[in-house]
Amino acid sequence: MDAVRLIVTSRRALAGSGEVPHILTEVWQAQALAQAIGSRLAVTGPPELRGEALGLTELAGRGCGVLDTPELAPGELRAAQLTELGDARQTLLRLGGLLGEVGIALVGITCAAPDEGTYWQCMEAIDAADESRDRVVEMLSKLADREQALRQQALSEREAG
Repeated sequence: MDAVRLIVTSRRALAGSGEVPHILTEVWQAQALAQAIGSRLAVTGPPELRGEALGLTELAGRGCGVLDTPELAPGELRAAQLTELGDARQTLLRLGGLLGEVGIALVGITCAAPDEGTYWQCMEAIDAADESRDRVVEMLSKLADREQALRQQALSEREAG
């Protein structure tokens, strides 16, 4: 499935999750999806993004690691359904939005955490989501720089020709 469709599905699922265990499952799913997208970008994405994409993979993996792994039925892991990235810019824009929503959901849980373990688990997950989002923003910046350089090159070639 296309990355943007999976991100949209994750955003809807996160918005529709009500109780803490469901929210944490959707947060975990979102981090796993970010990890898969980062991994795919590191291998097949634009060369300028590969370092940041590897960082995203590691950070999103940490985001999954600090949370309890949810019990998912076969076929429910959205990250495993990723078949194509599509437009890198659109994917990253949408992923940044999802990671922002993950952070907001985690803050809500943290504020009403039923126990200290949940509190610290969410604090670490907030940190991972925030750092993952920072990587996404950096990749978007690098894409914008790349597009600007390509426009400049095309303009120079037209003026020379």
